[in-house]
This record gives sequence, C-alpha cells and structure tokens, in this order.
Amino acid sequence: MAVTYTVAFHGVEARLVELQCAVAPGLPSFQIVGLANKAVNEARERVRAALDVLSIALPSKRIIVNLSPADMP
Repeated sequence: MAVTYTVAFHGVEARLVELQCAVAPGLPSFQIVGLANKAVNEARERVRAALDVLSIALPSKRIIVNLSPADMP
C-alpha cells in the first residue's frame, strides 16, 4: 500500500487529506472510495482520462484508492 498526503479546500480553510492506494490481485478494476458522491465517481474518470493521454496503462489488477477522512465533501 502507498500513502501520500494532499489538501482539500473548504472555504478558505485547507484540510489535510490522506490518500491510500492498494493494488491487489483480482479482476481488473479502479475504485476511489471515500465520500460517496458524484464528485468521487467523476474523479475516477478524470484519472483514467489523464493516464490515457499520457499513454500510461493501468495494471490488470484491482486498484483501490481510499480518501481519508471520508466525511469531508
């Protein structure tokens, strides 16, 4: 598992966000979990599109990206 940190802006306040990424054997898939809303689903498609433009192929494994804290919009 890989871990990195970024920030999310809520108004003028910056809040720390931890991103955890795990690549596991299984059926190929790419999931972003965290706050269950439309923005997370759209982010998955933006990541796929960016990788495609850069000619970077996702591995044929199960990829899960966890956003923490999950209660932050």
